[in-house]
Parts: sequence; C-alpha cells; structure tokens
Amino acid sequence: MALTFDVRDAEKAREAIENLPEAWQTIDVLVNNAGLALGLEPEYEGDIDEWSTMIDTNIKGLLTMTRLVVPDMVSRNSGHVINVGSVAGDAAYAGGNVYCATKAAVKALSDGLRIDVADSAVRVTNLKPGLVETNFSNVRFRGDTARAANVYQGIKPLTGDDIADVAVFAANAPAHVQIAEVLILATHQASGSVIVRK
Repeated sequence: MALTFDVRDAEKAREAIENLPEAWQTIDVLVNNAGLALGLEPEYEGDIDEWSTMIDTNIKGLLTMTRLVVPDMVSRNSGHVINVGSVAGDAAYAGGNVYCATKAAVKALSDGLRIDVADSAVRVTNLKPGLVETNFSNVRFRGDTARAANVYQGIKPLTGDDIADVAVFAANAPAHVQIAEVLILATHQASGSVIVRK
C-alpha cells in the first residue's frame, strides 16, 4: 500500500498514519529513508532555505515518523526502526557542512532511541551508506545531470538495492540480535572523502 506525503509536514504524516486501514495499522518495520543534500557551498555562503529543507527532511522528518510509529511498537514489545544515515555523519567533508550535520544527528538520534527502547524488544539500526548512485547527486546539484554523473565516474558505486539488502538482513536477524550500526561503502571508497577512481 503506497501513501504519498511529505515527512516535513507533521500534520500530513500524522493523518497518513492515523488513517491507515485496520489491516495496515500494525507497523513492524519503520525505515526512515527520507534524506537529501542541497549544494556544496561553504557554510558561510550557504542558502538558509536549503538548510531548512535539509534539516526538516533529514532530522525532523525522521523524528516525526519515529514519534508516530514507535509508541505502538513499544506497547506491542515488537518492532524495528531502521534509520538511513550516511558515512557523512561520521566526519564532515568539504562542502558537506549542514548535510553532514544532519547525518550526524541521525546517528545520535538512532543511538538515543536505542537507549530509550532498551527495556523493550524494539530494535534500532543505523545504516550508513557511502557513495550510492541514486538521484541524490542530481538533487544536490539542483538538476545539473552532467555534474551529478561526474560524482560516479571512475568507481562502481553502491546501488539502492545494495542498501536495501543490508536493511533486509538487519530486519531478518534473530530477535535477540540487534544490528546497531552498519557502514556500507563501495569497494574503492575508504571514507566519506577518500575515493579511488580508476
């Protein structure tokens, strides 16, 4: 069942969750995957509206969905939250300033939620992908397709399916196993800023 709403709009998100048909109201796995980066300007030259979009999507959207879904998981003593962070949350890179900060927040929020639900059987996983070829770079470069394509030149990047496979693996782990955090990089990527292109 597909629902379409903007996670930046807390009221629309609430309406979507509260109006789920009865057969869909028990949510077993919440994947907070909404996220984006906008621009690569130095922090002192950044666009304040773009900062708000990144913060509202990457942090507040995650918080909204967590607040709407996790209470039922805790009351049922069952469920799994999978947050998609980034290697960028481990260390900032040139031009990544606010985006990196939002992904550092995803790590902190994942760790905090894991502490909050530790007395229950609810599990929390933070996936931290590196270079993944999606429309991410196209969004970051405001639709400049040629510039976006250059990001993936000379390296075989990860795909969305690669990250989904890790999420499925974490969700299917035995009930007593909580995969707290996974860093997923392309083979020729060593960190958020070290990529060997051939």
